[in-house]
Amino acid sequence: MNNQAYIFLIFILNGLIIGILFDVFRIMRKSFKTSDFRTNLQDILFWIFTGLILLYSIFRFNNGELRAYIFLGIIFGVALYMLLFSKIFIKINLFIVKIIKQIFKYIFVIPIKYTFKFIRKVLLTPITFIFINIRKTLSNFKKKFISLHNKKKKNEFKKDFT
Repeated sequence: MNNQAYIFLIFILNGLIIGILFDVFRIMRKSFKTSDFRTNLQDILFWIFTGLILLYSIFRFNNGELRAYIFLGIIFGVALYMLLFSKIFIKINLFIVKIIKQIFKYIFVIPIKYTFKFIRKVLLTPITFIFINIRKTLSNFKKKFISLHNKKKKNEFKKDFT
């Protein structure tokens, strides 16, 4: 009987761990935009991790024997976690993720953004200026060439009729 109570507590802990794992995936979905494909992939990963945790625990603590109190312990653990700890866990971790995203933004994103703006200004502005002037010069040359060509045709046309 003591052994069964111990195993029941182990599987209550397993239920708590599964609840935490479930909330980790929920936090990821709330913190980052996820496509349907990523959501499906996260669901598959959740069930794989859950299955591995349960298989390990069943074989490690109960010699691979399935008993009703194992499932009751898991259900009780998940329900206990969801009722008592889930909201607090999600709020705290969403706050932490938000702070980490802000720190990441100020350490990496903003400096990289301004570095690319600077590089564009320093390197691309002169190159753009050169290409614009080349294009204008070629356009002017083309206009002059067409104008000269048209004058030449007019002169040849006048010669033919005079």
